[in-house]
Amino acid sequence: MDKQVLNIDTVCAYNEMLGIETLHPLVSVIEMSRVPLLRHSRQVFGFYAIFLKEVKCGDLIYGRQYYDYQEGTLVCLAPGQVIGVEDDGRTYQPKGWALVFHPDLIRGTSLGRSMKDYSFFSYEVSEALHLSEREREMVIDCLRKIRHELEHPVDRHSRRLIAVGIEMLLDYCLRFYERQFITRSNINRDVLTRFERLLDDYFCGDRPLREGLPTVKYCAGELCLSPNYFGDLVKRETGRTAQEHIQFRLIETAKERVLDPSHTIAEVAYALGFQYPQHFTRMFKKVTGLTPHEYRTPV
Repeated sequence: MDKQVLNIDTVCAYNEMLGIETLHPLVSVIEMSRVPLLRHSRQVFGFYAIFLKEVKCGDLIYGRQYYDYQEGTLVCLAPGQVIGVEDDGRTYQPKGWALVFHPDLIRGTSLGRSMKDYSFFSYEVSEALHLSEREREMVIDCLRKIRHELEHPVDRHSRRLIAVGIEMLLDYCLRFYERQFITRSNINRDVLTRFERLLDDYFCGDRPLREGLPTVKYCAGELCLSPNYFGDLVKRETGRTAQEHIQFRLIETAKERVLDPSHTIAEVAYALGFQYPQHFTRMFKKVTGLTPHEYRTPV
């Protein structure tokens, strides 16, 4: 890790950096306006973190359009992600809220088993959740309930109740992200159009032969989105996964090329990015119900 990135592995270490008391070694809810002045830094955590920026910051620009939710911005980070900016020597007073919790807190719980469903933890910071006033109040209410439980003496119910509180907050985040995808429907359609054009351009050239099959990660990067955000957007808009879209466009291209008798099936497979022709045959039959040879020479 770059020496300019501050590694903070535990909740206790994070609380110590902020100068606040640790009520529980694996989870903390922090009202940021109550912490001392901080200096900017780039940080990577060994725990999950949710930050609610609670101040209006003017019109938010997303793509080429303005976005009208200005009351709060929610950023969710998974362990290992980097956040922050380079230290410029100046101090600032943070505002908003933070929830941090270590993976050990939720191991063996319902939340621990369902964390993979909260794909927004792998979104880029630029893909943050923008909240309405009502949504912001609901998030803060969840945070206060978790903090109230932290202030209760630890007993055999504490861990489960805290995990339930965090799970409720994350479920609200899922709902709010779905709302955000809907309110950005015009922008999302623009992303889908560019996705289709990207695939067309990819298969029209010799890139498959040189670089192999296009991946969801590659497409997301070309569209300046994180793979998870891109995948969720495509699934929300179309009902199909991004991988299914790639496969569909691949097979549609393959159908045209298979019918060209000047190329063998193996040559078609290699030209489309397959390393082994048998893999191409298997996928083609799975989608069309016919092998490439059967499609080329129907009975």
